[in-house]
Amino acid sequence: MRSASGRTRSSWMQEPAIVSSGRPRHDLRTEICIIGAGITGLSIAYLAAREGRRVVVIDSGTIGDGETARTTAHLTQVLDRRYYELERLHGARGAKLAAQSHAAAIERMESIVRQEQIPCGFKRASAYLFTSRGQSGEELEREFVAARRAGIQGLEWLARAPALPFETGRCLHFPNQAQVHPVRYLRGLVEAIQRNGGLVVARAHASKVSPGRPGQVTVKDGPTIVADEIVVATNTPVHSRLAMHAKQAAYRTFVIGLAIPRGSVPEALYYDTHTPYHYVRVQQRESPGSNGDLLIVGGEDHPTGMRDDATMRWGSLERWTRERFPMCREVTHRWSGQVFESHDGLASIGRDGKGSHLSIITGAAGSGMTYGMVAATLLTDMWSGRKNPYAALYDPARKVRKRRPEPASLAGGSDHDSDPAPTKARTLASIPRGEGAIVRRSGHAYAVYRNEEGGVSRHSAKCTHLGCDVVWNSAEKSWDCPCHGSRFDRHGKVVTGPAIDDLRPVSRGSRKR
Repeated sequence: MRSASGRTRSSWMQEPAIVSSGRPRHDLRTEICIIGAGITGLSIAYLAAREGRRVVVIDSGTIGDGETARTTAHLTQVLDRRYYELERLHGARGAKLAAQSHAAAIERMESIVRQEQIPCGFKRASAYLFTSRGQSGEELEREFVAARRAGIQGLEWLARAPALPFETGRCLHFPNQAQVHPVRYLRGLVEAIQRNGGLVVARAHASKVSPGRPGQVTVKDGPTIVADEIVVATNTPVHSRLAMHAKQAAYRTFVIGLAIPRGSVPEALYYDTHTPYHYVRVQQRESPGSNGDLLIVGGEDHPTGMRDDATMRWGSLERWTRERFPMCREVTHRWSGQVFESHDGLASIGRDGKGSHLSIITGAAGSGMTYGMVAATLLTDMWSGRKNPYAALYDPARKVRKRRPEPASLAGGSDHDSDPAPTKARTLASIPRGEGAIVRRSGHAYAVYRNEEGGVSRHSAKCTHLGCDVVWNSAEKSWDCPCHGSRFDRHGKVVTGPAIDDLRPVSRGSRKR
């Protein structure tokens, strides 16, 4: 996983809010309406606007403040699913197309950075894949053969990852990958979209999506947007009940940032073969007076809503890191994020049904940065009648050949012997201040939150997507659904789909007890 919400501090990208277009007061007619203003939605809007299309992008929050603000921003062909697994599931040609699509995405992003002169720290970097301690090199052997067949340029064996303070053993070197500051990159995209006549609207929640020709997107307490094409770019589709959600699963992934002396770790991308695996990169710190860098380390993934042990997972990440990078100083950031992993290891990009004029992008797992550009190219080609070589590979209607075995990257296993059960409480009075719990009364489950002043708010514990019971996430102060990954803030407001509506309040306001 390279995508990662959040305390020490949250995500390392402490940036001013991206300025959006003014919120329209009246109904709009446009060619393309995109729901979701993260890396995917804005990449699509940028290419479409460059081709002269009328584009409106809406987001329920601020621009770029969703999962894109929580990514660790690896731009790489080292995908979450190994190439030998992609060969098994999609054939040698499918694996090769997957590798090509991500390489092309990195090149396209580099071109955009150069053309638009976006100051986002884009730089090419090597990536290294090495075995976890105590493991054999068999997995790397298989991956080397499959990745070479997939056509990855310059792939080679090295005796060890260079200049690291610990012994990695033999590793695979993937040259010419990249890294970027994603929020600064998004800011450049938004400015370019607006220069080309597009609208990017924050705090515009899509409460209803009606596909058609034209289709309609209803904004809560706002206008209706009528569009020839609708794109749902919200990490997971928010317009459908089950179809795509049965083909993928939601996971939380955890990240820490540690201060290190400047230049003590080479700027590269690092991955091990642990279950679940770890991912590492270096970010130069630019704060006044800073004489160091930031080591960003992620991993310890688990299925969303299944465990409430973020503190243990952050602690495990820190132990893993300090054992290998003894120069690390204090932990300055920690956060988590959410990704959706498809059962066959590839994202779904394209029309949501034959003849539909609504398109989706989902299942990007930890490769959302590059998949966003893959989607942008694929959809703009489709709208312009150009043939795209990756359309069939990523078609949402493709048949999944075999339900996946749990992938190494996302198995949910860890070094922990046990995991706490979801937080429950027998009485309202037993819920600590600043915490939530599920309270059961007369056969009904209630999501109850007690604020720092002692006030209590109550909501139905039924997720508004398909009615599964949510659980309390004490690290994020959120209610998470274990069925399809919907998430709600402490007050029941939806923050992550597929749910589109807030948790149903049981009583008005809060009161002290």
